[in-house]
Amino acid sequence: MTTDAPEDWKHWQEHREAAVSAPYGPLSLTGTHWVEDYPEGRLPDIPGLWGVKDDGVVLTAVAEEGLTLDGEPFTGEIALGADHGPADGARVGHGDRRFVVLVREEMWGVRRYDPAAPARKAFAGIEATPYDARWSLPGHFTPYGESRTVRVENADGVPRGLPIGGILAFTLDGQDLTLQVSVESDGSLWAVFSDATSGDGSYRFRFLRPAAPDAEGRTTVDFNRTVLPPCAFADHFLCPFPPPGNTLGVAVAAGERRLR
Repeated sequence: MTTDAPEDWKHWQEHREAAVSAPYGPLSLTGTHWVEDYPEGRLPDIPGLWGVKDDGVVLTAVAEEGLTLDGEPFTGEIALGADHGPADGARVGHGDRRFVVLVREEMWGVRRYDPAAPARKAFAGIEATPYDARWSLPGHFTPYGESRTVRVENADGVPRGLPIGGILAFTLDGQDLTLQVSVESDGSLWAVFSDATSGDGSYRFRFLRPAAPDAEGRTTVDFNRTVLPPCAFADHFLCPFPPPGNTLGVAVAAGERRLR
């Protein structure tokens, strides 16, 4: 830890609030619709006809519907794959709204982002505990010998696979604790966890994203940078619940806690 840690945390939290409240941040998500649930092709409050074909989505539109593709007026038919990156980069739009194509376990869907969403207008900030050095702990990552996937319930009530890459071990208040973690493409770690404050002082579960471990597996478990999951900002996200073993018996009164 450096003497700049509290100031760094303050800047990090300011950036988080700016990203959350941005025009196409999580607060602007107003719907997630699975195309196969609408065999007639009309998704709620989304122009065009949408269908699933081969490994993607097919969109058909007429000029009167006012859709755009890559920023230009769109008519006709086009096959679309999943969008990657931020919502403001989605290929399909309608005025200020953006329609993000996604796929989950071979199910294709479309998300509707609207900068005028009521949740974005009502946003009053994130309740977060100020930086405290006691919540920044040395950790050790032990990878599994092979890739594993566990089935966990998601926020929409549907069980889905959650990839798990190994175990993150650390000591908090004299207790040796572990979390099952996923490994991101850049080597960083991602844990979905709950603790003794979950649902009583904090959101029902939260995310932790430690930096990539070094060659010996060492990393820092900084609960000061615990974040709320996207579904804390909009009900239409598919956040996974904590996997087995990721319900901590201690109170982690640190990081982002809940919406103000």
